[in-house]
Amino acid sequence: MATVTTGDSARPTSALSRLRTYLELVRFSHTVFALPFAVTAALLAAQRGIDPGLTAGPGGWLRPAAGILLCMVAARTAAMAFNRLVDRTIDAANPRTAARHLPRGDVGVAEVLGLVVASSAAFIGATLFFLPNWMPLVLSVPVLAWLLGYSYAKRFTALAHLWLGAALGFAPVAAWIALRGLTILTTPADLLPAALLGGAVTLWVAGFDIIYACQDAAFDAAHGLRSIPARIGIPRALGLAKWLHAATLVVLAALPAVVPELGWIYWLAWAAIAGLLVWEHALVRPDDLSRVNQAFFTANAAIGLVLLVAIAADLWA
Repeated sequence: MATVTTGDSARPTSALSRLRTYLELVRFSHTVFALPFAVTAALLAAQRGIDPGLTAGPGGWLRPAAGILLCMVAARTAAMAFNRLVDRTIDAANPRTAARHLPRGDVGVAEVLGLVVASSAAFIGATLFFLPNWMPLVLSVPVLAWLLGYSYAKRFTALAHLWLGAALGFAPVAAWIALRGLTILTTPADLLPAALLGGAVTLWVAGFDIIYACQDAAFDAAHGLRSIPARIGIPRALGLAKWLHAATLVVLAALPAVVPELGWIYWLAWAAIAGLLVWEHALVRPDDLSRVNQAFFTANAAIGLVLLVAIAADLWA
């Protein structure tokens, strides 16, 4: 039995409840936003053929599949824990976030820092699953620097939303490079399907992050934080989010041009995603942000899964 100290009191906690606290701290369930796009890119890469060295020996596909999963989970955990650590004083001052784990004292700074270090090491280590392809290992530190750097972005640029979008947009590109990385050195155009997926994710995430940031527009403006809603106001920010999501649909519509295997199932999914985005924007108005969480979690959690299922179905139809 471990003990958690909060202020002058101490309370016992089980290992299971501690694990649950860490998972809540990094919002582990939100992994569903980016993971389906990494898996989608992996399926498309496999359709074109991957380095035989990745599946040679015992386990076959298990090694690269485990590598993608571990890299995704570890990278996201490191980035989210670092964000909570860097933003702890801001979160404490914001009424909407004051009850988060660090401001509330449920976890300590040293614990979260340890989680960041361990997750970062796990991310870099997981790239070894892709050897003899050395590109994931070489790129792991720059990618990690970008992911962690996002936590400081809103202190100096209103483009922080696009920074976050690119952080998640790395997921399909990274999965593609992991499976076909040495090929793109001689044929850069080979990366195009993953680049389109990554671009769509970047635009999509930036759009819904702007919507989410509307809740803190007044707080951000008062504390010198450079979010889009704080800079241009909530009505114009929501309008910009609509344009970003329209651009997302345009980029997704271009994907079948470079992946000819995609057919009517993909286009049904595209229409469903368009409907989800329209519904998301219908839920949120400048004078009523009460349903932002519903728009954020329900609509966005479904989009990646819808796309993954449709592309898998088209590839194997």
